[in-house]
Amino acid sequence: MQFLIASTFQDSLVRLQPGEQSAAKIAAIEMQMNPAHPGLQMHRLDRAKDRNFWSARVSDDLRLILHRTETSCLLCYVDHHDPAYAWAERRKLTVHPTTGAAQMVVLKETVQQIIVREYVSEARPKSAKLLPLLANANPGRTAWVWHSRRLAGCCTAGNGRERTGYCDRAARRGA
Repeated sequence: MQFLIASTFQDSLVRLQPGEQSAAKIAAIEMQMNPAHPGLQMHRLDRAKDRNFWSARVSDDLRLILHRTETSCLLCYVDHHDPAYAWAERRKLTVHPTTGAAQMVVLKETVQQIIVREYVSEARPKSAKLLPLLANANPGRTAWVWHSRRLAGCCTAGNGRERTGYCDRAARRGA
């Protein structure tokens, strides 16, 4: 099996603390000596776009991200758990169409909201007429549709319940 180290691995290794760097280097050597080492706890990344991305455990929090095929193992990235997995989810290793070189492609996912407008025509029969509000109201009376206790008993039947109709008292008081 061919063992390779990507420049992205070297760049990510430099950003770690010195103790974390040495642990990542030891894990990389263990990977090279025995890829099936049980301490690495390797597993395939489920949410990665590239199905060949795997994770190897360096410590409780540090993870090596590698690209494994049948013939090669490429160390791609090292970081703490969540940032390392997020890095792998956004990348894919492809072959350049012109040069044939391997290239790491950063995938950007965009979410676009599409508004679908649905115009509904009124389903009213042509023969139906709209009645004006209070078309038959007597202009000398005040119409009411709700009850207010401030009217001091006006428009009630004495038991606090509303009555329907017109109120002559409100018109006489000038309300």
